[in-house]
Amino acid sequence: MGYQRANRISEEIKKLVSTMIMNELKDPRISTLTSVVEVDVTRDLRYANIFISVYGSEKERDNTLTALKSASGFIRKEIGRKLKLRYTPEPIFNMDTSIEKGIYMSSLINKVSKKETLDEKEDK
Repeated sequence: MGYQRANRISEEIKKLVSTMIMNELKDPRISTLTSVVEVDVTRDLRYANIFISVYGSEKERDNTLTALKSASGFIRKEIGRKLKLRYTPEPIFNMDTSIEKGIYMSSLINKVSKKETLDEKEDK
């Protein structure tokens, strides 16, 4: 039952951080194709694990993650200002690679299906 509150807070933090990345953070290292995939708040509401996805090169991912980690103090202050909680969760940024893995798996499936259609054409 207590997890519902943590889930609601996670969703609110996800919305706030997404908005901050798009509108408020002016760091040029942050890629424009950055999205917040998921936010997990610990049960005691002290830490918020924020999983981000960056579409681009490895260098852009590293730069974006570094910039977000350096802006974590500002992000925490804004979360505390907009959400009325006893403790403001400390944001911890992590790179989420599930989208890239999905694209890779999709390309593998496409290669296999193309190979099968070519094999079928050769058999006829």
